[in-house]
Amino acid sequence: MKKLLLAASLAVMPFAAQAVQDAEAVFNRACGACHSGQLPMAPKKGDKAAWEPRLAKGMDTLVQSVTTGLNAMPPKGLCMDCSAEDYKAVIQWMSQ
Repeated sequence: MKKLLLAASLAVMPFAAQAVQDAEAVFNRACGACHSGQLPMAPKKGDKAAWEPRLAKGMDTLVQSVTTGLNAMPPKGLCMDCSAEDYKAVIQWMSQ
């Protein structure tokens, strides 16, 4: 029984430790359509003044907004395969 549990836990481990996707690649395929300036309400990549008040709310709040959607942004921000860590990386990349 112990061997079976060990084998099962080892089989699941690769899925539990997924690498964070490349932030620029995620931006280009999912976020850039709105965050490149086409939507005035979406903070533009690199616009520190627009990102400052959003970042002040905290990263957890921003990730929650992306996950559930906010205003014109749809749930998951069009990145259906993104994890919370992916969203954090993209937010950090866009806000610089």
